[in-house]
Amino acid sequence: MKYEKILIIRTDRLGDVLLSTPVIQAVRSSLPSSYIAFMTSPYTKDIVMGNPYLDEIIIYDKNLKHSSHLATILFGLSLREYKFDLVLVLHSTFRTNLIAYLAGAHRRIGYARKAAWFLTDKIPYLKSQGLKHESEYTLDVVRAAGIDFDNKELKPFLPISKGDQDFVDGFCKAQGLIDKDILIGIHPSSSCPSRRWPPQKFAELADRLIGQANSKIIIFGIGEDLKFAEIVKNNMKHSPFIVKDFTIPQAAALLKRCRFFISTDTGPAHIASAVGVPCITIFGRKQPGLSPVRWKPLGEETTVLHKDVGCTKCLAHNCKKQFLCLNAITTDEVFNAAKKFLQS
Repeated sequence: MKYEKILIIRTDRLGDVLLSTPVIQAVRSSLPSSYIAFMTSPYTKDIVMGNPYLDEIIIYDKNLKHSSHLATILFGLSLREYKFDLVLVLHSTFRTNLIAYLAGAHRRIGYARKAAWFLTDKIPYLKSQGLKHESEYTLDVVRAAGIDFDNKELKPFLPISKGDQDFVDGFCKAQGLIDKDILIGIHPSSSCPSRRWPPQKFAELADRLIGQANSKIIIFGIGEDLKFAEIVKNNMKHSPFIVKDFTIPQAAALLKRCRFFISTDTGPAHIASAVGVPCITIFGRKQPGLSPVRWKPLGEETTVLHKDVGCTKCLAHNCKKQFLCLNAITTDEVFNAAKKFLQS
């Protein structure tokens, strides 16, 4: 099916946007001459900045510039000048569905949730069942548009510029890091406490990796995650390196230099995976829609640590068992999972 101008919308978190990048490639591969724009938030724009399959990135700032209902309406109406034929809403919210409607596209496709009456084509919302990966759920929106593509070569993509690589070269030189060093990245934080492995365990693990594997630890603590990086550092006997004032592509460029990456269930795990770094990802929570089946990193070398501790119902961040599923994962188990990557 032919569409001249297409808008893809995804405005939530880093990992969510990154796992949606196969949609961009899928649309471009089928419609090489179409105009493709991607609407996202200021926080996640670096995920798609420089993507060669896009013609334009449109920024929607729901927290500041477009926080009011009036500003959102005016923003949506301003998109009419593009004359989009098709809008693909990969994560339906009231605002994204409203903007899709106000943009005036003839076809507006998304999931049947939260003001779905603004859409022309509604896909049954089954994501909470966690039957497949989030990237596949996003591609279902493309399929619903009648756009054919080959799924075999599609994977999350994050462009890294030469400037980002040069920045990391300078960082490594300033820190005395050389090519033969075994660098291991860790990310101890997450947006929700139900996804955070205790920082004291991260500290114990990092000390073991330094002492027994002769490695150097880089803790990624960009933005609000910095305080958790500092907690890990303060609980360590050895001295790690902390990354804090990096952009997303700069962090990705540094991740590429790591032998592997150990993380909670969070966006940086997907960034590491997208640039080809082996990942060990620690999951909590039991709901199917939040499970590794839907949210694990998609790299070929991915290890997931996830325990069912017998909860009949998962309360997520309202857990009454002090996040037993996370605490049940030991530093020995994570260290043993790391051994195969240390030996490679």
